[in-house]
Amino acid sequence: MMRHVAVIDIGKTNAKVALVDLASMHETALRRTANAASTNGLYPHHDVEALWAFILDSLAAIHREQRIDAISITTHGATAVLVDAEGKLALPVLDYEFDGPDALASDYDAIRPPFTETGTPRLPAGLNIGAQLFWQQRHFPTEFARAAAILMYPQYWALRLTGVAANEVTSLGCHTDLWNPWKADYSQLVDEMGWRRLMAPVRPAKDRLGPILPALAQQTGLDPQTPVFCGLHDSNASLLPHLLADPPPFSVVSTGTWVVSMAVGGDKVALDAARDTLVNVNALGDPVPSARFMGGREFSLLTEGSAQDWSDADVAAVLARRTLLLPSTQQGSGPYPHHAAQWLAAEDITEGQRFAAISFYLALMTATCLGLIGGDGPAIVEGPFARNRLFTRMLAAATARPVIASEAATGTSIGAALLATDRGAVGSRGEKTEPPADPAWVDYARAWHTAVDAS
Repeated sequence: MMRHVAVIDIGKTNAKVALVDLASMHETALRRTANAASTNGLYPHHDVEALWAFILDSLAAIHREQRIDAISITTHGATAVLVDAEGKLALPVLDYEFDGPDALASDYDAIRPPFTETGTPRLPAGLNIGAQLFWQQRHFPTEFARAAAILMYPQYWALRLTGVAANEVTSLGCHTDLWNPWKADYSQLVDEMGWRRLMAPVRPAKDRLGPILPALAQQTGLDPQTPVFCGLHDSNASLLPHLLADPPPFSVVSTGTWVVSMAVGGDKVALDAARDTLVNVNALGDPVPSARFMGGREFSLLTEGSAQDWSDADVAAVLARRTLLLPSTQQGSGPYPHHAAQWLAAEDITEGQRFAAISFYLALMTATCLGLIGGDGPAIVEGPFARNRLFTRMLAAATARPVIASEAATGTSIGAALLATDRGAVGSRGEKTEPPADPAWVDYARAWHTAVDAS
C-alpha cells in the first residue's frame, strides 16, 4: 500500500517538493526554493542542475522524517527538453520568456498549424513550444542534430529519476502547436519538421515508468523499488481531483505565476485565440476549454515592497470611490494582451486600498477568462489566490456563482499524488464564498468592465 507520495512540483517562480498523505489527502511536508532562469550561456535557460540538487536534497530530507512510498511529478508548461542518446542535454532548457524565437516569427507563422487543429493560440516569445524548437533548430543545427529525444518538462525529470524516456498529453496539449487534441495525435507541424522520430513515446500520466535509479536510491536513502510516475502539467494536476470527484458543471482556477481557468461541463462557446483562450488536454486525454493570464506575476510586481494588509474601511473606500486597475500589467498574453495598465480614481490611496484594488483586478481578469470559456457552476480556486478573501469574494460577485477556496496549500500536489493511487478522489474542500448581497460589489465589477471597454 502506497500512502506517502513525494510530489516534485516545478513552477515558473518556485520549485517545491511536497509529501502528500493519500489517506488524508493533505500535504504533510513541503520544501521550497526560488526558481530563477540563468542568463549565462547560449540563451536564458532553466538551471536544471540547481533544481536537481534541490530535488535530491528534499527527497532525502523528507524521507528521513516520513517514508516516501512513491514519487510523482508536475511542472509548468511551455517547456521542452532536448536530450542526447545518453540522456544529457543537447541544448539548454529554454526559458519560455526569452523572446529570441520572435526573430523567426514570420517564418514560423508560415508553417504552424491553425487554431482549429491544435486549440493553440499564437503566443509571443517561447510560449509555443513549436516556436522554441523551430528557433533552436535554425540557430543551433549541430546541437539540435545531437538530440535523440524531445521530452516535455515533467518527463525530463522522470527520465533523470528512472532512465525511462516518455511524453504525456497534458504537457503536449498545453499551447504547444505540437498536439491535435481532437485526434489525440501529433499535429502536422511535428511531421513537417521531422520531429516525430524524436518524440518520446506517449504514456498516460499515471503510468509507473519504473523504480528510482539505484544510484539515486543510495544517495537519497529511498527504497530502491520506489516507483516514479509519468507526471503531468501543473494546471491539469490542479484539475484532476475535481475531474474525478466533482459533478459538472464546474471550473477550476489554478493560480501561480499563471492564473489558468479551465471549464468542465460549461456552456459551449467559440474560443477566441486572440484573447489567450486555448484547448488544454486533461489527464484523461479529453479537451478542456481554458483561458489564462499571468496573474501571479502581476500580483508580485504590483505588491512588491508594499504591505498586504487591508481593512473593511479600505474595501468600502475602494468600492465607493471606484478605484480601478485596468489591464494589463503584463502585456502579450491574457484576455487583454494589447491593453496598457491604467489606474482610475487612485489618487492618494492607502496601501490597504491599493491592495484591495489589485485583488479586485485579478478577480475580474479571472472572471473575464471564465466568461470566455463558458465557465458554469462553482469556481474552485487552487493555489495562493485561494487565501485572498478579497479575490474570492469579488470573483463570486463578478460571476454570480459560488467560489470554493481550496484548502490545499499547493493545489497541484494533490492531483499529482493521485497518479499513484486507484482510489477515488474526494470532492472539493475549502471555504465557500457565495456572491455577496451588497450590490456595491456587483456595481464595482460592472464599472470595471465598462471602463475596460471604453479604454
